[in-house]
This record gives sequence, C-alpha cells and structure tokens, in this order.
Amino acid sequence: MFKIIILTLALIVVIVLGVAATRPDSFRVQRSLSIKAPPEKIAGQIENFHAWSGWSPYEKLDPAMQRSYGGADSGKGAVYGWQGNGKVGQGRMEILEASPQKVTIQLDFIKPFAARNTAEFILQPQGDSTEVTWAMYGPAPYFHKLMGLFLNMDQMIGKDFEAGLQNLKAVAEK
Repeated sequence: MFKIIILTLALIVVIVLGVAATRPDSFRVQRSLSIKAPPEKIAGQIENFHAWSGWSPYEKLDPAMQRSYGGADSGKGAVYGWQGNGKVGQGRMEILEASPQKVTIQLDFIKPFAARNTAEFILQPQGDSTEVTWAMYGPAPYFHKLMGLFLNMDQMIGKDFEAGLQNLKAVAEK
C-alpha cells in the first residue's frame, strides 16, 4: 500500500512539472481606466517617481520603506529604488521612455526574488478623457510557470493595478 501511495505522489509531481513546462515563456498583466484629464497631466504623475507616493498602491504597503532617487528628476533616466518589508521587498525602476502617450519603465526586483520586467503606461486621448493602460510584462522562467499553476498572477497584480489607476484618477482629476 505504501508503495502505491509513493508511486501515485511521484506521478502527480511529474504531471504538475510537465504541465508547468507547457506554460507560456512570457507573461503580461494589464488594466485600463478612463481618466478625465489630458495625457500630459497624467504622464506627469507617472514619469515623476516623487509623485508615486500620491497614487501607487505599493507605496502604502510599508510606511517605513526606504526610498532612493537618482538620475534625472523625472522622465527618461529617472531612477527609483526601494527596500522594505516582506510585502514590498527590494527593487529598482528606471524610466526608459517618457512622453504624453507612453511611459516605459525597466522594473528590477531584487528581493524576495530576482526578476527583470517592463512596466508600461499607455495614454490614449479620448475626447476630454484619457484611456490609461498600466501593464507589466516579462519572461516567465520555469519557476514562474510552476508558481502560476497555484497562484493567479493576473488576479494578484491586476488588483493592485486597478487600485493604482483609481488613485491616479483621483489625483489627476483634481
């Protein structure tokens, strides 16, 4: 009987590992919201890391988080680093591209695990409003694929993006 249980567990592990291997090699999470403000005003909030404390949901996860700023004051070349508790970990962002239509950020996580992703904000004018899309995408190494079988990354990060966009809306529509 013990042998059957061990063989069954081994088979389950092999199946789970096999299914993980078939998952996509990259991921993308995105959310969009219409904000009644011009793209330039919204982009100003995104391309200035000092302004993120007013709308980013991640800024509120650790009141004692240590922040550092470098490079340009805002826009291309601006750098933001953080180190905090287990909820925020440690990482670095650098703005690679900034315009009223698009802000692209290289996002490097250091702790609790290393990862390099891209965060992107697309701003599309629609009359007196702007459709803002916040996306994050990057490679999905095997460990990411395996964890994706048990944790829904889209739901986890998507909730944060939804909250952040609502906060951005409140700030930009003032």
